[in-house]
Amino acid sequence: MRTATYFFIFLNLSLAVFEEPAVYPLPFLVTSVVEVLCLVVFFGRLTHFAKVTLRNVFWKDTKNICIMVAILLSLTDLAIYGVLRMYDVRSIRWSRIVRPIFLINFAESRQIRRAFRSIRNTLPEITYVFLLFMFSLLMFSLMALKLFGERNLQTAEGLPYFKNYLEIVFDLYVLVTTANSPDVMMPAFDFSSWYALFFIAFVIVNTYIFMSLFLAVVYNNYKKHLKVMFGGANCD
Repeated sequence: MRTATYFFIFLNLSLAVFEEPAVYPLPFLVTSVVEVLCLVVFFGRLTHFAKVTLRNVFWKDTKNICIMVAILLSLTDLAIYGVLRMYDVRSIRWSRIVRPIFLINFAESRQIRRAFRSIRNTLPEITYVFLLFMFSLLMFSLMALKLFGERNLQTAEGLPYFKNYLEIVFDLYVLVTTANSPDVMMPAFDFSSWYALFFIAFVIVNTYIFMSLFLAVVYNNYKKHLKVMFGGANCD
């Protein structure tokens, strides 16, 4: 039963590769039949669980409610998408986002639920570090706007350089990953090599200090909550 459940969960999640827009497109009839088959198996698994569980226990378990709602939403979306397709109306399969619910909420996925619960409990404790990082990013962006916005600089493509505050925030956010380094600073560096100090300071503060701090907080809190769960807490 466990192997079959995992197989059909994997099959259901894999449909995203073959459904439009797809990497390897298959006819709609094929993917819809496979999805209905998976949903029937999930419903059968849920029905079997309901037969061997007390009624009040079954209906109080949020995992079972989530699975039933996910099945209902998937069938509704599939029916609507099929009807619209018959009338050549383009639409999007929005129910794809509920498919991971099957992976998380079946009884066999206890370890995955533990990991998700640890992540959920960790999020409030990293909020302060994230807000501090965002404050630093916004302040550096404001400084960049004042330093470079009035210099009438241009990028290599001839576009205005650091003129729009929101674009500056995005460019500096990407710079935290060093994905656009050193391209993002070259117009300012060509104007004056001293402007490189601004970008060096930004990378030191946000990439090396804040990202290391963020990673340390996430790791320590996640480990702490995981220890609590494995130490005897109810993990279902």
